[in-house]
Amino acid sequence: MQLKWLEDFIVLAQERSFTRAAELRHVTHPAFGRRIRALEAWAGTPLVERGGGPVTLTPAGQSFLETAANLARSLTQAHEELQSLAGRQGRTITLATGRTLARTVVADWLVRLQPVLQGAEVCVRTRSLADTVAMLERSEADFSLVYHHPTLAVRLDARQFSHVTVASDRLVPVSRATAQGQAQHRFGQGSALVPYLAYAPQLALGRLVEDHLAQNPHAPRLQRVVECDSADAHYEYVQKGLGVAWLPWSMVHADCKAGRLAPAGDVRMEVRFDVRLYRPKRRLGPLAEAFWKAMAQR
Repeated sequence: MQLKWLEDFIVLAQERSFTRAAELRHVTHPAFGRRIRALEAWAGTPLVERGGGPVTLTPAGQSFLETAANLARSLTQAHEELQSLAGRQGRTITLATGRTLARTVVADWLVRLQPVLQGAEVCVRTRSLADTVAMLERSEADFSLVYHHPTLAVRLDARQFSHVTVASDRLVPVSRATAQGQAQHRFGQGSALVPYLAYAPQLALGRLVEDHLAQNPHAPRLQRVVECDSADAHYEYVQKGLGVAWLPWSMVHADCKAGRLAPAGDVRMEVRFDVRLYRPKRRLGPLAEAFWKAMAQR
């Protein structure tokens, strides 16, 4: 059964004339008749009384008319919605990443890549590291932006996915700064425990910091006072003087330069990492391919 058959039938019921209905449907009279007969064959019963004078519907035709109108309306609406969605998808890039990367690296991209992204919609989906990778594997995202470090295992099949390194950053232990520009809480002050703002263990940043502390012979003596799954929250806690947190330098460098925050330790306490952008090797849409090309040429 085809949508045009329903539309033919509705017009025929309104006009009560094969000739007039065929004209309104922009087909020849014989072609219009064939389409009505095809609808009747699908229905398994005559829908139109054939004879002289104005066309009338059979009892089955009368019963089917309202259903035909509802079906035609629903199918037309569904088709329009699908066409709209297809057009929107062609203008959309979906990026799966973590909340901190969305605030730092992605925020910079959205500004710098405006000429490439003009007229596009970028859908940023923030998830855990494992979930961003899973979204890429399930084709729910065009790209996945993740941290890369030996401690963090990203298991994506190299036969199906490729990547490019798009940034390097480092986690720096920072504290609120004193009026003299020094860290309010800093390492190396005798035997005193330093209040430590820890990440929840499921966070990639948390795994980086905990591995670094476990492997570093110069690790300071810390007292966990807060555990949180948000780098943004830790940033606020540090600003309020609650303790030391390892935060991305891309997030805090302006505050350190302005004297609002200060590093709590030397470079031995920093954790360096890369940021990688992953994509499937299959061909993506033109907009996504242009985005990839812009990132790969950095």
